[in-house]
Amino acid sequence: MIDAHLHLDQYSDIEEEIKKWQEAGIAAVVAVSTDLRSSYRTLELKQKFPDFIYAAIGFHPEQPLPSSLEWEEWLRLLQIERPHLSAIGEVGLPYYSAEAVLRFSDYRDFFEQIVRTAAAASLPLAIHAVYDKASTALHILQKNKIKKAHFHWLKAEPAIIERIVACGYFISITPEVCYRTRDQKLLSRVPIKQLLLETDGPWPFDGPFADVPTSPLLLHHSLKAVASFYHQDIKATANTITANTKRLYGSLHHC
Repeated sequence: MIDAHLHLDQYSDIEEEIKKWQEAGIAAVVAVSTDLRSSYRTLELKQKFPDFIYAAIGFHPEQPLPSSLEWEEWLRLLQIERPHLSAIGEVGLPYYSAEAVLRFSDYRDFFEQIVRTAAAASLPLAIHAVYDKASTALHILQKNKIKKAHFHWLKAEPAIIERIVACGYFISITPEVCYRTRDQKLLSRVPIKQLLLETDGPWPFDGPFADVPTSPLLLHHSLKAVASFYHQDIKATANTITANTKRLYGSLHHC
């Protein structure tokens, strides 16, 4: 299995963690970034664990916008490291940060700029855009004729979900699918061929995972819930979702 969205740079003892995850059957993770410094760290980890990490660099929309100098340096980093990258992410539109929402037009313009950058680099996008912001993000993707995108931890109206699916974009489910009705309902609107599994670790969860450190190990629980929903064998479901992730993010050996 592959964790399709993880903040690997936020873990400590990464080498030991990866060893533990691999022993439990985790084949790889998509490591996303939150800012310039995080992007550098993700690429350092990619260099150290080339056969385990799909590297994505970007600016998280709930963080302050980058300065012009940071943006220019990030663009240079993108150009230099393009052969080692699998995606641009985590990027998108703010919803939770009050300060960011007050400057929403600035964040929207920046998101469109980074979408155009991803298109020019022929890289998929790992997107944070929830509730009403999902519609705006989708409009920007369509406007720029983006073919590959992944809406992570999506929360949106059914009509927006249907449009995302119709565009051929991917949607990922977190361990909340094991205990939240909202996430279980989302499955009914996402074809399994467009479904990914993620943990967004180290973000903590509630329900049966309260006080359990978030890691790709939780994918095993999500997989059981998803296989049950689709009335499929667990192994077959794992194979399909792993193939989905590779179809979006490519091969670790050719990224």
